[in-house]
Amino acid sequence: MLIIRLSRIGKRKKPMYRLIISEKTKDPYGYALEILGSYNPFSKDLTVKEDRIKHWLSQGAKMSATVNNLLIEKKIITGKKVTASKAKKKKKGETETPKEEKPVVAATETPKEEKPVVKIEEKKEAEDKITEKNEPKKEEKKEEKETKNEEKK
Repeated sequence: MLIIRLSRIGKRKKPMYRLIISEKTKDPYGYALEILGSYNPFSKDLTVKEDRIKHWLSQGAKMSATVNNLLIEKKIITGKKVTASKAKKKKKGETETPKEEKPVVAATETPKEEKPVVKIEEKKEAEDKITEKNEPKKEEKKEEKETKNEEKK
């Protein structure tokens, strides 16, 4: 399927665009069937070959949303503008209104339930158990390496 779209040219931070027609699956910066015009986003200058654009549209070519909107804006074709980009979805919990401040809790109110505290000694015991499980394996591996080295000699 053929599509009329923009291909970026120009210098860094100074873009210019070509209106090209090419296969939809092809790279827009590679081979193009025909260059149909150019667009300068700084001066909003659009130069196009109107007769060639109308020819390709009559042949069944499609347009990207941006090209469609540019051509409608310059009154080269008629129709309605298309949404070229979608707004980003907001993350859960974000709101447009500023967050309300929470009221200050008075000292007379009952405090919330506290989470149980794990004793440091219990943590150390658990770590010791884990290391005890790993140590025999390490010793066995060392012994195996030593026996292999002796066999080689």
